[in-house]
Amino acid sequence: MSADDFAQQINPNVPSVARMYDYYLGGKDNFPADREAAERIVRLARESGSDIREVARANRGFLIRGVRHLAEAGVRQFLDIGTGLPTQDNVHQVVQRVTPEAKVVYVDNDPIVLSHARALLADNPGTVIVAGDLREPGYVLKEAAGHLDFSRPVAVVVAAVLHFVQDDAEAERIVRALRGPLVPGSHLMISHAYIEPGQGEADRADEVRGVYRRSTSGALAWRDRETVRAYFDGLDLLDPGVVPAQRWRDDDPGDWPGLAKGGVLAGIARVP
Repeated sequence: MSADDFAQQINPNVPSVARMYDYYLGGKDNFPADREAAERIVRLARESGSDIREVARANRGFLIRGVRHLAEAGVRQFLDIGTGLPTQDNVHQVVQRVTPEAKVVYVDNDPIVLSHARALLADNPGTVIVAGDLREPGYVLKEAAGHLDFSRPVAVVVAAVLHFVQDDAEAERIVRALRGPLVPGSHLMISHAYIEPGQGEADRADEVRGVYRRSTSGALAWRDRETVRAYFDGLDLLDPGVVPAQRWRDDDPGDWPGLAKGGVLAGIARVP
């Protein structure tokens, strides 16, 4: 699908998961339909003893720490799929502070994201954004190859987006496809929604899924640690493994009362 095709899909009356996430983080790039849907999720999460804003902040913190670590470890190419709306400390800003020559490809299917990111990146030749959908990994990789050299290590970032793929087999297929071209020294970075064992599903899980079914994602699927860990099978999982995002290499994890029942699992692994 071309960028023009994506641009024609703007419908301010349909909540966008990218714009809802922007709202959770305190952003302003959202429409009334996005805010209404996001506020419903905020309420449903609160009624279940969780805080969706803390979930979003924890995921964002993992993303920043993770790509900074990879840049400091020598990775110079990043493919961020489902990037979302630009905010503070975007991937290219974090990694290019470490290594200015780093190349970054952002991928998203939200036309507002594409428009904002292109404006932000106009003066950054090392970073581009392309229109693409996680569910079409072959197309995403082909588009990214116009800017990245897959004969050298690449970090593939799939942060808080795989849980919008409802079918487990499809999610596995997507991850396998994204791993396919990665040479030794590359990395796979994933964060994914989950619910703590013993909690069952959140009290309002069906209602939460219902909100996301009516959004641009069309779905929301929580997955357990074993399932998320399996995405890294055959790779060298970095310490501390697959853990709640707020616990991944945070020197000052603090207190996250809104994440006691779940949130986002996170992990990074190296291609041996």
